[in-house]
Amino acid sequence: MVVAWFFISLFQPFAGGGEGQVRVLVPKGSSVGHIGDLLENRGVVKSSFFFNLRATLSGRRGDLKPGSYALKRDMSYGAALDKLTSGPPSNIVRLTIPEGRSRREVSRLVGDSLSGDYLAATRSSTLLNARRYGAAHARDLEGFLFPATYQLRRGRSVATLVEQQLAAFKERFRAIDFRYARRKNLTPYDVLIIASMVEREAQLPRERRLIASVIYNRLHAHILLGIDATIRFATNNWQHPLTRSALASSSPYNTRRHVGLPPGPIGSPGVASIEAAARPARTRFLYYVVKPFRCGEHDFSRTSAEHERKVARYNRERARRGGKSPENC
Repeated sequence: MVVAWFFISLFQPFAGGGEGQVRVLVPKGSSVGHIGDLLENRGVVKSSFFFNLRATLSGRRGDLKPGSYALKRDMSYGAALDKLTSGPPSNIVRLTIPEGRSRREVSRLVGDSLSGDYLAATRSSTLLNARRYGAAHARDLEGFLFPATYQLRRGRSVATLVEQQLAAFKERFRAIDFRYARRKNLTPYDVLIIASMVEREAQLPRERRLIASVIYNRLHAHILLGIDATIRFATNNWQHPLTRSALASSSPYNTRRHVGLPPGPIGSPGVASIEAAARPARTRFLYYVVKPFRCGEHDFSRTSAEHERKVARYNRERARRGGKSPENC
């Protein structure tokens, strides 16, 4: 009976994860015995002795880290050890925002690491005068929220992140040469819209200026852009195949139905895509399609007939793979 009691007390097979919250500060240089006493006195574990023994048997005596912890009352020894060996949560949030992501995507990325509503905070800002960029009718800050890695204290307001994104955007955007785009009667905001599409379409860096040239050429010829990324933005669907109803949508972002640029950017592009959109390659290409088994590389065409042959080749390879994209990357 004594042996059974000892093993039950040590391994706590019926113990839960605890309840409530207890703030515990583990000083630097604390021994396992001192930490056990501290946890027992605060009601985190039942016995300093058994906590010490579990730490020894599990080989984690030297892995307990100092710092401030939010623990629970009546935790199992194993749960407490897991927390103390993982270390206290960092007070710094490191957010890496990839190029081209939309406000809705970034909002999910931010999650609850910062306080406030990212979508609400990015509707407008006194820190950015959209009119200066030719965006008098911009509905929100889409496109102006520069993608980069930001470090903020956990729990800070999302407004702090937005301020940093806008400051980074203004600094990087002012270095762009817009002379070519101006000769084509495009505003900086038009360039930003084009760049946001290039960011989503170009999987290879060397193709950014080529894809931008296709957009310029189709705009000049008053041809539908036909870029599905704009429909994905409108439907907030970046992962799944587009449905027929989505492709037939009357949204102004449906570039299969509406000639010209969409009303605004579909995300915030990086510098390379903005530069490509401001100064595209000089081509006569009007079409492009993904090359089968070439890891995102595109095949560019000047004529509809040439393009249709390449599309048919792509579709044949896709059919052979049961409808899956013909890639081996």
